[in-house]
Amino acid sequence: MAAGSFRRSIALQLSKVLDLPPENLIKSISAVPVSKKRQVADFQLSIASVIENSSGDCLAQDLHLQAQQLAERLQCDSVVSAISAGPGTVNFTINRELLAKTVLQQVWKDGSEYGVKSELFSTVPRQKAVVEFSSPNIAKKFHIGHLRSTIVGNFIANLKVALGHEVVRINYLGDWGMQFGLLGVGFQSFGNKEKLKSSPLQHLFEVYVQINKAAEDENTKKLAKDFFRKLEEHDEQALSIWKQFRDLSIEEYVRIYKRLGVHFDEYSGESFYQEKAQEVLKMLEDKGLLQKTIKGTGIVDLSEKKDLSTVSTVMRSDGTSLYITRQFLIISFRDLAAAIDRMNKHSWDTMIYVTDKSQSNHFQHLFQILKLMGYDWAERCQHVSFGLVQGMKTRRGEVVFLEDVLNEVRSRMLRNMTSTKTTKETQDPVETAEKVGLAALIIQDFRGLLSSDYQFSWERALQSRGDTGVFLQYTHARLHSLEQMHGNAELTDANVSCLQEPDAVSVLQHLLRYDEVLYRSSQDLQPKHIVSYLLTLSHLAAVAHKTLPVKGSAPAVAQARLCLFHAARSVLANGMKLLGITPVTQM
Repeated sequence: MAAGSFRRSIALQLSKVLDLPPENLIKSISAVPVSKKRQVADFQLSIASVIENSSGDCLAQDLHLQAQQLAERLQCDSVVSAISAGPGTVNFTINRELLAKTVLQQVWKDGSEYGVKSELFSTVPRQKAVVEFSSPNIAKKFHIGHLRSTIVGNFIANLKVALGHEVVRINYLGDWGMQFGLLGVGFQSFGNKEKLKSSPLQHLFEVYVQINKAAEDENTKKLAKDFFRKLEEHDEQALSIWKQFRDLSIEEYVRIYKRLGVHFDEYSGESFYQEKAQEVLKMLEDKGLLQKTIKGTGIVDLSEKKDLSTVSTVMRSDGTSLYITRQFLIISFRDLAAAIDRMNKHSWDTMIYVTDKSQSNHFQHLFQILKLMGYDWAERCQHVSFGLVQGMKTRRGEVVFLEDVLNEVRSRMLRNMTSTKTTKETQDPVETAEKVGLAALIIQDFRGLLSSDYQFSWERALQSRGDTGVFLQYTHARLHSLEQMHGNAELTDANVSCLQEPDAVSVLQHLLRYDEVLYRSSQDLQPKHIVSYLLTLSHLAAVAHKTLPVKGSAPAVAQARLCLFHAARSVLANGMKLLGITPVTQM
């Protein structure tokens, strides 16, 4: 790794002066963010991170003085061409010829693995991760929260796989519960078998809306309870209808997820854990964890003092287990059974649930109950939460299904592309519009902290300039076009030492930082670090494209610049794919 070899070289020199092992210093040496206003050094060492007793009571001027003293004790060599002191930092500038040669060689050599082979990840053990995400409820709206869960979960799974971890992607469907009693009765009254086959999600939703209007009627309630009771008793006819609803819905989900570039290894659901839920109930009783209230409701005491100050409700007063109602802090036996079953089946090292932040307490309680049951691995369960999105509506009104969103973004993008003068003719404009539109959705969603709520804006998301997914796609297509026009660069034939211009150096410096950005995202599972990095890379590449022309330059210079632009496009594509974006080559 380019940055890694430079860090190690700096760490070796520092270790002799500070009398510390190089390994202890490597993570304290970071690439310096590129500045638009001035040329900056390539790496810096934070004095506070290596000086003993510097935390808290060490004054800023003391740190600055120590930085100056340390800088004076260090010497330039074949790798480092300049050393200076900053506010609490020692700054290192890499030999410019070596910078260009090493960075470009590493990008070329590692390809899609550039950044992930960094020694920053050398101490991170390869693990098996289960990621549960998307998880819509059959026959109910696939709302924007499910879309966020889908793209966030997909990003986390992509990142884990890129870093060498084994990942199991699970879609835990809401496919059981009293709504299927209503749906079974509703389909008998309002259902249409042809519509069910041609558009299952839409039709089941329509049936569910109609039967809900009639649900106040006592006879309808009784029929729904009877139908659901038949389901629980494994009545063949009732199960056959339910299975058809589920199977056709999953078929359509798979088709829609394919448009998003998302796949799952397992389609699980609440229905899988009927019998196992009874085993969980017995375990809770045997361990003395299940208590009954005066009303007969089953609860688990989660309070430290065991004074019932914090409880989780797990069973109705009629003795039936509660279905997933996460927003009301009710823990389903099915949730507990699913977690236990996944450990038995997959022997995972970490399990991540991706849902909106309103369910944070639900998962906190779930993990606590698992721990009380004696499952220490509950500490390795993690809830990645996200905020709410407001204002996402299609031209027809409120968003109902994911496909509505995808169709809307595609049609808007297609309209924008046809009305823009710079748009080139593409082989498949509809497919291009879909990929660019999806990039727009993802970048707008991922720009901030996942836990933040945000106001969605079609106009802002689809802008071709500024910090948008459209701009990322445009930059990628433009750089690809440059390579197509002038022929693919070959690094072995190029003399890249001529890349000394400030705009070329800025791109090289930014490429140096990629492994640190990946490392940061791997630690907190926030995509915003990668988004910010890619947007800056695109802006730097756009400036370099203007000031460092390939056409009309001397052949050696043109070849070197092509190598630089190829490296920028390669890293841009890698990062986009991690986010769940398919880079386009024409636009």
